[in-house]
Amino acid sequence: MVTVLFVCLGNICRSPTADGILRHQLKEAGLSQRIEVDSAGTGDWHIGKAPDPRTVAAARQRGYDLSTLRARQVQAEDFHRFDHVLAMDRSNLEHLQAMQPADSRAELRLLLDFHPRREQPDALLSRCAGEVPDPYYGEAEGFEEVLDLVEQACAGLLQHIKQRHGLVA
Repeated sequence: MVTVLFVCLGNICRSPTADGILRHQLKEAGLSQRIEVDSAGTGDWHIGKAPDPRTVAAARQRGYDLSTLRARQVQAEDFHRFDHVLAMDRSNLEHLQAMQPADSRAELRLLLDFHPRREQPDALLSRCAGEVPDPYYGEAEGFEEVLDLVEQACAGLLQHIKQRHGLVA
């Protein structure tokens, strides 16, 4: 079993979006039983809460179900449980790097490292500078941009995992 943890600040917008998208992609690829997915936040103020309603609505319009997800905070044991811990931005990546036990197995990276256009970015990817922007304080189009970025990055991540771990459906 390959394990993936997506991490943002509060675990109510970006990381649950990535969680729902990758689960959907795994189901379509016939790999749901081979790859475990979860999400968490570095902050603790939303623990136990459902994803932001704007996140849920935007995801639902594209066919992603986030209804069962609840926010949780990253724990030290996550670094031993997960193979891939993917941060949405550099600030959260730095927080994770500071938390990571020396003997952990987790590979820490930014999610957008797996975006297929990272070498020749489009306008949206260029504007984001390698980070998934936090849509929380913005308008509805911010949630759409997150979906655009994360859909492609999760597809690239899935290809990476399949190659690295020799997975086929």
